[in-house]
Amino acid sequence: MPRASLTNKPFLNFVRWLGHAALALTALALVGCHATPTPGDQAYVRKGDEIMVAGQLFHTNAPVVLWTDPGGYDAYRVEKRFGPIERASWEAMQKEGRGPETPARYNTRFFRIAEKQPTRWWPDGPLPPEQIARLRGGGWSLPELQQVVDQFILHYDACGTSRTCFRVLHDVRGLSVHFMLDLDGTIYQTCDLKERTWHATVSNDRSIGIEIANMGAYTKDENSPLPKWYAKDESGQTYITIPDDQGDGGIRTPNFVGRPARNEPVTGVIQGRLLTQYDFTPQQYDSLIKLTAALGTVFPKLTMDYPRDAQGGVLTTHLADEDLVSFRGVLGHYHMQEDKADPGPALDWEKVVGGARKLMRPQPKY
Repeated sequence: MPRASLTNKPFLNFVRWLGHAALALTALALVGCHATPTPGDQAYVRKGDEIMVAGQLFHTNAPVVLWTDPGGYDAYRVEKRFGPIERASWEAMQKEGRGPETPARYNTRFFRIAEKQPTRWWPDGPLPPEQIARLRGGGWSLPELQQVVDQFILHYDACGTSRTCFRVLHDVRGLSVHFMLDLDGTIYQTCDLKERTWHATVSNDRSIGIEIANMGAYTKDENSPLPKWYAKDESGQTYITIPDDQGDGGIRTPNFVGRPARNEPVTGVIQGRLLTQYDFTPQQYDSLIKLTAALGTVFPKLTMDYPRDAQGGVLTTHLADEDLVSFRGVLGHYHMQEDKADPGPALDWEKVVGGARKLMRPQPKY
């Protein structure tokens, strides 16, 4: 090749362009590898923000402790989580005349159908016998579960911390819930979402449940624990005072000081009763929004909406049976049971559901 061609300006410009393009593609690939996932994106390596659905991991972008992690809360265990180990077994509890009636605190989502109990709570009708036989052998596949789960039910735990919540649910009452949300925003998943946990009576088959750490809502005539749990610092800002008999409350964030999202207690009407409640913490709202977005992405039938009244605000009474059957979305425990008030008047429904909606990628409609 003649020497002059090596210094040919168009040729050199082309070589430089190739080099710049290669660098740009490399940088884009590196950024892509480290980009923050969208809640509901599938994960293949456990890093600390994933929930488990039918054996598969999905991102939330919030701190998640699985039942398989150190310090997690395991709803699959039959013995008590807390107390002396020699008295923790289910058999020991029965000998003492206390504890849950059955060793398991959960069962399979088709239980009510298999037991020939009313199926009107399943909007799409009962599962066919051949599907039930298959599920008994290996559990739900993700596509099957996506056709069934269409409700996310919010509770406050009236225990104050997730550690106490799990002790009361699992060790004392023999109940269960898929998620617990602690004061610092830590989400605890206690079992795979393919399981039917016992948290919401007639909707257990089709729902996912979460217990949010909060002392609850009370009328002025009730003996409220709120003065024991909330105080104000020198600047007048409200903070949560976990009672001394609970130690650090099991909070995972070192030296965490919980504060309600609104400084003053919130008063509102639920089920026709005027109730007072302190708001959830900003950390709880942040994690709940992200978890809700993830669930709405993984479960396309779980619409991003909540029961509304005639004015478009959140409904503050329970749903009629026929409305509960047809409702798909996010709802409170009180929406399904007339004797319940959780998650209470303080929950900002639009912050949670509207915030989740903004985080989600567009999903196909069913």
